[in-house]
Amino acid sequence: MAAFMPIFICGLCFLILLTALYVLQGFKQSALKLPPGPFPLPVIGNLHLLDIKRQDKSLMKISEKYGPVFTVHLGFQKVVVLTGYEAVKDALLNTTNVFTDRPMIPIFHHIQHGNGVFFSSQELWKKTRRFTLTALRDLGMGKRLGEERILEELQFLVGLIKSFKGGPFQLRCLNTAPSNITFAILFGRRFDYEDPTFVTLLRLVDEVMLLLGSPFLHLFNFYPFLGFLFKPHKIILKKIKEMCVILKKHIKESKENINGSNLTSYIDALVFKQEEKNKDSPFYDENVLASALDLLLAGTETTSTTLKWAVLLMMKYPEIQKKVHAEIERVLGPDRLPTFEDRKKMPFTTAVIHEVQRFVTLLPHVPRCTSTDTHFKGYFIPKGTTVIPLLTSVLLDKTQWETPDEFNPNHFLDSEGNFVKQKAFLPFSTGRRNCIGEGLATVVLFIFFTGLIQKFTFKPPSGVKESELDTTAEVGFTMRPQPQCACAVLRS
Repeated sequence: MAAFMPIFICGLCFLILLTALYVLQGFKQSALKLPPGPFPLPVIGNLHLLDIKRQDKSLMKISEKYGPVFTVHLGFQKVVVLTGYEAVKDALLNTTNVFTDRPMIPIFHHIQHGNGVFFSSQELWKKTRRFTLTALRDLGMGKRLGEERILEELQFLVGLIKSFKGGPFQLRCLNTAPSNITFAILFGRRFDYEDPTFVTLLRLVDEVMLLLGSPFLHLFNFYPFLGFLFKPHKIILKKIKEMCVILKKHIKESKENINGSNLTSYIDALVFKQEEKNKDSPFYDENVLASALDLLLAGTETTSTTLKWAVLLMMKYPEIQKKVHAEIERVLGPDRLPTFEDRKKMPFTTAVIHEVQRFVTLLPHVPRCTSTDTHFKGYFIPKGTTVIPLLTSVLLDKTQWETPDEFNPNHFLDSEGNFVKQKAFLPFSTGRRNCIGEGLATVVLFIFFTGLIQKFTFKPPSGVKESELDTTAEVGFTMRPQPQCACAVLRS
């Protein structure tokens, strides 16, 4: 007992000190006119107010009391949250240079160490992003060459689904084709769906993306000094290491066979840029690997997950699927392959794809960081403050959408059935840091979705009613549909 007392007293003093710091921080916050927010408790801050799996929904609830710009404390970290279309638009479009940096997120710092396209900042980010956009454009993204590659992959996907002969298959089978488009850009060639490298990469990406939504992973990000208590980040880093072994192999092969007049992949473009040996070049080995890893992870997850949601929602709402098929029949007939240009004559199909992206709120947010002291909406936000532009709150904003919590393609149609682009449609974010793959994803989704509905009617497995299909999200890095099966009946 006597030995325990000094430890107890030290612990008590530590808690008192933390409480005092939080109180002083509250006074400082008032003096600087920071955005308001709930009072933080010692150590945990405002974590007791959050559903750690769906932080986006909890933050929207807090905004009902504190307004569209407020402060929360995630453990020891102070975070400014922006909710609703107007606040997010003003920050990311009207003051874009202020909100373009990334904060230090422990798991991504361990993975990328500040390198790559998505979690870098300042000059490194600008140069790497600019290069990546140019490289992807030169490789045919958004051009006819890219569309031909997508149409070719569509045929492989149709063949895969036909092989189930109308029987049930896991929705995750739909990962194959969108992922192969990314792999073709990254490595310069498509993979057979049974190829060991393809299967391994798909498995690793799937496992990592799911682990990134683990409650214990979030706790590691809030309290990285307690990492020895948590397991998910260790598993993630192990799986990332396996991915990097494959990427390093392809980078090495590219260096041995590089031909500047015939760059066929993003890895080739990275290696060729590195060979220039410019002393100010950001394309050192670590950044080359990190950039390739970013494209691998982000490029395979978002479009694949959206396609799975699209098929699930067509099963859930068969009357909408019938309308999509009727439009496809009218414009394409049963056999002509879709092109991206066809979307101009297919307003309902286009509206359905947009509504899928809006409804599922695929990527609730990726934190930003202020690059300088700024005044925003009457509040002061210091340089280096983590800022969450909450995209979920934009895509579900009651002031922008008639029925935000319902799947309703009419959100994108006028009274005459014409497609209407909505300003609050921001699934790819907006401003200078919007998703670099938005153009490619838009083409891939339209061609794959239209091509699948042209060939198949998607139905729930035998014994499962449409009303029983689960549309609650499985939380990972993105909002994924729950694991379940679909049946694809070939149209005559």
